[in-house]
Amino acid sequence: MKKGVIALTLALTLGTTLLAGCGGEKDEGKKTTDSDVIKIGVFQPLTGENGGGGSQELDGIKYANKVYSEVLGKKVELVIVDNKSDKGEATTAVTRLIEKEGVCAILGSYGSGVSIAAGDIIKKAGIPAIGCSCTNPMVTQGNDFYFRVCYLDPFQGTVMANYAIQKGAKTAAVITQNGDDYSTGLGNFFKQAFIKLTGDEKAIVSEGVFQTNEQDFNSILTNVKAANPDVIFAPSSVATAPLVIKQARALGITCPIMGGDTWENPAIIDVAGKDAEGIVVSTFFDENDKAATAEAKKFVPGIKKEFTQYQSIIPAVSALGYDAYIVLLDAIKRAGSTEGEAIRKALVETKDFEGVTGAISFDKNGDAKKNLAVIKTVKDGKFTYLDTVKVAN
Repeated sequence: MKKGVIALTLALTLGTTLLAGCGGEKDEGKKTTDSDVIKIGVFQPLTGENGGGGSQELDGIKYANKVYSEVLGKKVELVIVDNKSDKGEATTAVTRLIEKEGVCAILGSYGSGVSIAAGDIIKKAGIPAIGCSCTNPMVTQGNDFYFRVCYLDPFQGTVMANYAIQKGAKTAAVITQNGDDYSTGLGNFFKQAFIKLTGDEKAIVSEGVFQTNEQDFNSILTNVKAANPDVIFAPSSVATAPLVIKQARALGITCPIMGGDTWENPAIIDVAGKDAEGIVVSTFFDENDKAATAEAKKFVPGIKKEFTQYQSIIPAVSALGYDAYIVLLDAIKRAGSTEGEAIRKALVETKDFEGVTGAISFDKNGDAKKNLAVIKTVKDGKFTYLDTVKVAN
């Protein structure tokens, strides 16, 4: 997942403390000792390229901590660290949580790259971790201690390729960010699925790769325009997305533009304006889903009351952050212990646990068994539900 650079990011970053229990505030009138609390580490990008998305994911975790503040008769304290959207910082952050803070489990991170970077440290320490929205398959690959509550990029890429073809697309252009595990991974999975579904090895008529922090996409988009694709798929951060969208429209490119789950962010509409109309995104959750779980029916009004900025749309990553927290608490409760191996074993045994984003069970890799994705578009300046797509795993 990626970022939204909006004023919210700065406010949340400044307001976040390294030690945050029950929504980030501590009772100064009562001395708290380690024996009084159960520490859960949270490593998220609160600054840098993915700061906006990381802050939204953290909001879901913090709200879950407010709703469910105790387990095994003890208060749950969140220990929050900023990985700064950087792989090196991610390893430092996780090491701090394990060696200095003594957390029993870890939640995060938004962004597959930083999650992958921290994986070996988590595995060697034997501390269970649950990713919320990190969708690259490599996050949990070969790591018995890393789980996640979101679907994966191979699934998401197939969903978007299916949708494009159902809408009549026979050719596509793919634009990805060099060195970004999320962008390159999802782009490749879309490409593979699109070629397979069309039966045409030449169905991808243009491929463009840009560098981190790049802002001028006219060269890539000029090649895309010349190739005249039926659709553009450009999974990227929220900082990059509106630039690609605006510059594509400025060049006279009129075909549909699609992105992954990171694009479901009001910042894209704020920056791209009218050019954002008609973009299509895949995501994990829709607050208006008529088949919502009982937990979702409590979550929606609750988080809107807690965070006024989510009145118009609740970010799917906030829902996933909430789910990761409550799944972890359930595992700790069933384990009857804060010992890493006991929690890990309980997570493995998780079956049909009801979260906001649906029932959660983990497969042999620690990945959530999910086969539904929500498709949304931007209409009249708002994200609007289009369809729920099911793809066989």
